[in-house]
Amino acid sequence: MSDILTEFNDYRSKMNEKLLADNNKIVKRIFNLDTNAYAEGALDVKTKELLGLVASTVLRCDDCVKYHLETSYKLGISKEEMMEALGIATLVGGTIVIPHLRRAYEFWEALEQQK
Repeated sequence: MSDILTEFNDYRSKMNEKLLADNNKIVKRIFNLDTNAYAEGALDVKTKELLGLVASTVLRCDDCVKYHLETSYKLGISKEEMMEALGIATLVGGTIVIPHLRRAYEFWEALEQQK
């Protein structure tokens, strides 16, 4: 796995474990709400991930973008679908989103290169 993927996933896992081990009820409920929000419902899981990707890009949260990119990749979302969603995010977010678009594209390339 590329360094960009390993670094992101290792750090995320380590810190999530620490946060959840602290046993804060609010934090645990937010994590649970996040998990349940992306479950199958009236919208399919792939659509929800793309919505999360767009919102995260517009909000300029690189960690969130990476999370949604990796989940989207694992769900079988194509590069074309991902890029269309990021195009919408860039349209809505404006040119300030372009640096995040670059990093998202780099992360997707790393996902494609893993094996």
